[in-house]
Amino acid sequence: MDSTLIAQADRAAANGDLQRAEQCLIEATAHDADDPLLFLKLAGLQRAGGQPHKALASVHKALALAPRDFTALLLRASLLDRLRDSSAGEAWTHALAQRPSASVPPHLARVVVEAERRSAEWLGQRESRLEREMAAAESRANGEERERMKRFRSNTLRRTRPYHSEPTHFHFPGLVEREFHPRRAFPWLGELEASTDTIVSELKAVMSAERAELVPYVQYDDHLPMDQWRPLNRNPDWTAIHLLQNGVENHANSRHCPRTMELLQQVPQPVIRGASPNAMFSLLAPHTAIPAHVGVSNARLVCHLPLIVPEGCWFRVGAEVRHWQKGDAFVFDDTIEHEALNPTDELRVVFIFDLWHPGLTAVEQEAVAALIGAEAGENGL
Repeated sequence: MDSTLIAQADRAAANGDLQRAEQCLIEATAHDADDPLLFLKLAGLQRAGGQPHKALASVHKALALAPRDFTALLLRASLLDRLRDSSAGEAWTHALAQRPSASVPPHLARVVVEAERRSAEWLGQRESRLEREMAAAESRANGEERERMKRFRSNTLRRTRPYHSEPTHFHFPGLVEREFHPRRAFPWLGELEASTDTIVSELKAVMSAERAELVPYVQYDDHLPMDQWRPLNRNPDWTAIHLLQNGVENHANSRHCPRTMELLQQVPQPVIRGASPNAMFSLLAPHTAIPAHVGVSNARLVCHLPLIVPEGCWFRVGAEVRHWQKGDAFVFDDTIEHEALNPTDELRVVFIFDLWHPGLTAVEQEAVAALIGAEAGENGL
């Protein structure tokens, strides 16, 4: 950067000679055409001088050198707004996408507030237009189809983003990726939900039994690189009462739950040496968060049947957040990023068990069981 020309430009601007200041900066950019800050400084001067078209051209030169510069993107959007350009709303949105994680400088704070307002306005108008265009198709769709159409629109608007299956150990190719799977694939869900009160009674019997086994949900050696779980490692804030664990029945607990064990017999659970089936009561203490994480294998899905759920407890899989409701079961893919929170002063309890992904054929299930079983099953499925 030519400090002499910059100093001359600053003095001229201070004296009110914006034309001279602009000439100095144009000359400086000719000497150093690879410095985006020079073009940004020139754009700011031109905007102050009432030359928005020239300022926009200078901003574009700065962005050609630094396409993700937050300040330059904000300046571009404000100039398009001044010029009443129809692309201004989109420009504000693009600028916000590059907002730094740290606090913005005070001189940009008001601009960011305006950017958020204008971006929201533009997204709302765009969403309304897309809703109108899709209305005919949505009117003929069933409930499941409509939800997928809404998510398609939401992804397009960048309100949500795609999430994918990312198992920590075992990935079977070609399986449908869904955050929450449709109920129609699991005809036994209705009977499970109808037995909620019975399962709650059996849970209470287990919890009051002298020999019941309640253990921390997360347990691993301290030397392992699993920092996301460190606050919950061996922590009684998230515990489990196992009925089936890595394919072994826990009789100390299961003997109190005959109806629950009977219902599990109707579920297509994986049977894998050292790994599955699994079924447990998951207890999450008040004011406890389960961090975002993914499961071991996409060959399985996981079912939740909420049993004791204070109002406000929520569960996120990918981009969809659901609030647990007692007796309202759902099936999800735990290899898609998920997390949970109990923000209340009361205990939350959910019955959890695994089942085969319905996209696997019988022979594919056999192959999955053979491979994971051969891996000793110590990581679980």
